[in-house]
Amino acid sequence: MKIGLLSDTHSFLHPRLFDFFAHCDELWHCGDIGKVEVMNKLQTFKPLRAVYGNIDGMEIRNQCKEIELFSVENLKICMTHIGGYPSRYDAKALKIIQENKPNIFVCGHSHILRVIYDQPHNLLYINPGAAGREGFHKKITFLRFEIINAIPTNMEIFEEERDIV
Repeated sequence: MKIGLLSDTHSFLHPRLFDFFAHCDELWHCGDIGKVEVMNKLQTFKPLRAVYGNIDGMEIRNQCKEIELFSVENLKICMTHIGGYPSRYDAKALKIIQENKPNIFVCGHSHILRVIYDQPHNLLYINPGAAGREGFHKKITFLRFEIINAIPTNMEIFEEERDIV
């Protein structure tokens, strides 16, 4: 299974995103989608799992949950927008991690790309950074990876300077 992971598009779809995710089986969006048209374009392109973020309005919130718990290739996945990061998880995220014991925890919000193995919780933490132009980040980032025999592998990062407009 090939996964494309992005967050914080803030109503912007990078033109190279579609080529980068062309061979992915699913896209996961960790919130702050922006406009519903962005979600619709992603859904038309690939099967999409998405959560809403703090900037998302009711149209997106009516179609997405705050937290998604699902399984892919025998791995438990937890996805939310505001999650913090290992040793500094958001209180709500930490409770979900402790109760559900996911193998992979994905979130957005910080606009900082991080991939960390969280040994105390025995999970892979992934924040794909920010795929949009809004925010303080200097680079647009998103990533893709494969799950083979219940192991996340072959992670590749898209990174490009953000044009300040």
